[in-house]
Amino acid sequence: MKTIQFREAIAEAMSEEMRRDESVYLMGEEVAEYNGAYKASKGMLDEFGAKRVIDTPISELGFAGIAIGSTMTGNRPIVEYMTFNFSLVGIDQIINNAAKIRQMSGGQLKCPIVFRGPTASAGQLAATHSQAFESWFANTPGLKVIVPSNPYDAKGLLKAAIRDDDPVIFMESEQMYGDKGEVPEDEYTLPIGVAEIKREGTDVTIVSFGKIIKDAYKAADELEKDGISCEIIDLRTVRPYDKEAILKSVKKTNRLVVLEEAWPFGNVSTEISHMVQAEAFDYLDAPIYKINTADTPAPYSPVLLEEWLPNHQDVIDGVKKVMYRK
Repeated sequence: MKTIQFREAIAEAMSEEMRRDESVYLMGEEVAEYNGAYKASKGMLDEFGAKRVIDTPISELGFAGIAIGSTMTGNRPIVEYMTFNFSLVGIDQIINNAAKIRQMSGGQLKCPIVFRGPTASAGQLAATHSQAFESWFANTPGLKVIVPSNPYDAKGLLKAAIRDDDPVIFMESEQMYGDKGEVPEDEYTLPIGVAEIKREGTDVTIVSFGKIIKDAYKAADELEKDGISCEIIDLRTVRPYDKEAILKSVKKTNRLVVLEEAWPFGNVSTEISHMVQAEAFDYLDAPIYKINTADTPAPYSPVLLEEWLPNHQDVIDGVKKVMYRK
């Protein structure tokens, strides 16, 4: 094993797949000459050249469409958005073209493409740069949605996403690019749609994904001091999500808290809550508790932002609520 940063795990995954398959290429704003806005493509221009690592104009609709069209001629593009907030400019191409090509061509065409970049908040970037759109894309049949929380998962899942024959939304975090973690020296991939139990527990199940799961870990450490044992499941893949892993855990702990950095209406935690009450209602000893951001655009003020975002204390309070403890 070796210890590398999250951004290095992303760069390694892309570079290894580009060496393996000449049809893979990367395009996006500042991915080439600048080594990526977050240095997640550092050194790739030097190795692969300007035909396979392509700087684009500030035109997400245009380069998303070019990349999607190129899948029909045998290519496997990776499209980097500087933030998924900017993907909204090109969302018509993602939703109406990439997600539907296979069905609308009667299976004659596939669309092997990865759209990747940061999601959710990244500090004081205000309302239009702090949005979590996982549930938007997960709501679209034809798209797979991956949100890793550490370098090991990021590298293994990105390699799997690049090899997948369907469009994949791969969502990262600006606040995780510097995170360090161990990854194998040898090549590996991770299966899409498989969650992982990051912490075994017996009293309550906490389901989360992405950078906000760090607050679940912090809360679990505090709750352990009070004699409460938390089982933490990292979804890793939002669509398809690992229903069986969640149900198995809930049937053991009989309680569920879902932590997600997203607005509270119609999100991933809503879907999970519905699924569990529909398929494991008799196992629940308390109502499901979900934790989300405040139902407003993200504020710029640091004081308001702290109140807007879920944190470990919110998780502690939620767990104690389902445990009927003050």
